[in-house]
Amino acid sequence: MNKLWEALKDFKSRVEMVELSHPVSPKTPHWAGFPPMEGEEIFNFKEHAFTAMRYGIVSQYGTHIDAPGHFTEGGRMLDELDPKDTILPLVVVDVVEKVKADADYVVTEKDILAHEKIHGTIPEGCFVALRTDWSKRTENFDNIDENGVSHYPGWSIAACKLLIEERKVKAIGHETSDTDASIISNEAGGLPVETYVLAQDIYQIELMRNLDKMPATGGVISVGYPNVVHGPGFTARCFGFYEREEK
Repeated sequence: MNKLWEALKDFKSRVEMVELSHPVSPKTPHWAGFPPMEGEEIFNFKEHAFTAMRYGIVSQYGTHIDAPGHFTEGGRMLDELDPKDTILPLVVVDVVEKVKADADYVVTEKDILAHEKIHGTIPEGCFVALRTDWSKRTENFDNIDENGVSHYPGWSIAACKLLIEERKVKAIGHETSDTDASIISNEAGGLPVETYVLAQDIYQIELMRNLDKMPATGGVISVGYPNVVHGPGFTARCFGFYEREEK
């Protein structure tokens, strides 16, 4: 057997595979500023002996990838990203308990350093995902209060600077629809953290899920998306892999 095939067979026999993206439908969680996807069957079995659909969907819908050019004029678009950067070591930073206590929680450098104190220094060239368990919400995803103000957690620029400039990660991800905690975006009237992240020429994945099923360190993420020319982003299919424990 081919050595690469043997390696693949061995890999599959040793790992668990976790779906890290939401199914895509009009009910999929998405940024409130975008409309839900639309679908129309344009060919059907009764008339054409096959089926085909036409979809109307924004580029940043559901679980999606943001290319640097999404927020940075002249930044790399989807077709310019290095395919090697779509399969990366995965680190999961857990702030679930802090988010339970404060829906507006902003992740700081202290959270990153606390993770490293337990799990070791975050390695260069990895993907860091923020686990908040926000993806488990079944309604009012943006947690909008009676005054129309949203409340959800997110990154700080300082935490992202530590990851990108010092740890030199390749990508970040999170379960909410924004990089910024809503308290930051509400005050700034924009998205300063996302603007900073994408200006560093890395990509990010938003609206991830099932991060609770991945280990804090030692996992691998695979990110798939259409290779859209000049695409600022698109709905993504992401899988996590981790080595199962021997019985």
